[in-house]
Amino acid sequence: MTPSSIHTSVLPVEVMSYLAIEPGMTVVDGTLGGGGHTRLMAEAVGPTGRVIAVDRDPAAIERGARELAGKPIRFAQANFCDIPEVLDALSIDTVDRVLLDVGLSSDQLADDTRGFSFDSEGPLDLRFDPTEGEPAWRMINRLRPETIADIIYEFGEERFSRRIARRIAAVRGQSPIRSSRDLARVVLSAVPRQKPPPRLHPATRTFQALRIAVNQELKSLRIALERVPPRLSPGGRMAVISFHSLEDRLVKEAFRNRQVWDNLTTSPIEASVEEESRNPRSRSAKLRAAQLAAPPAPDGK
Repeated sequence: MTPSSIHTSVLPVEVMSYLAIEPGMTVVDGTLGGGGHTRLMAEAVGPTGRVIAVDRDPAAIERGARELAGKPIRFAQANFCDIPEVLDALSIDTVDRVLLDVGLSSDQLADDTRGFSFDSEGPLDLRFDPTEGEPAWRMINRLRPETIADIIYEFGEERFSRRIARRIAAVRGQSPIRSSRDLARVVLSAVPRQKPPPRLHPATRTFQALRIAVNQELKSLRIALERVPPRLSPGGRMAVISFHSLEDRLVKEAFRNRQVWDNLTTSPIEASVEEESRNPRSRSAKLRAAQLAAPPAPDGK
């Protein structure tokens, strides 16, 4: 059985404030994760409303179905870019609110078989859905060093990307890189040592880049930002929590489209000092929200 969630949802008060969920609404949590936001949504819609909880990770769906049993929630294992298909399967035309939390959960980090943690001896997998796509270990043992460097630079914004890629190629020439700990050691051996040591682990950007590439995260987010608005009811709202600049940039640009959205957050909402001390993962979280723009009035009105 999937272990109980250890994940702490970020910006819960701010999310619920901007979503302004009312009893009886139909809302979508596009990233169930540990279920914290989903639980708050279910309490807000009450028995006359419903929450559609979506996640790519089958473990999250299994855990949520168990821990949130009895609440007005329907669960669907899917990519949030496929929310329209999820709604079609449930015979739902439009919803009132949508939340996307585009991040990694503590539950995934703690699962040694998934490879998200630098210290994991398990396989370097990094897939949200272990049944879909190519695991990261296979990718880095297959691709040309130049391609690996491009991935690490584009998705991780890592300035030592070429040094890291060359080192990966040298090491895998002797023995394939299989575990997360193996890759973390390779990165540490490739980047210059800094004094004082950086706050982030030197392998953070490399792991982030490979995870984004394996799961096609930016593509999924871009598609979701295009496909969700037509499924919102008039005055519907969408909120997105991102954790690095590439994601935040996509959300920012999408919400600037005044033909589609009335932007509710001109600047991203960030965690308070109190929340950061309680939940260090919230330090990099950025929340943006927007409301579906009202259609233009007919001529002469």
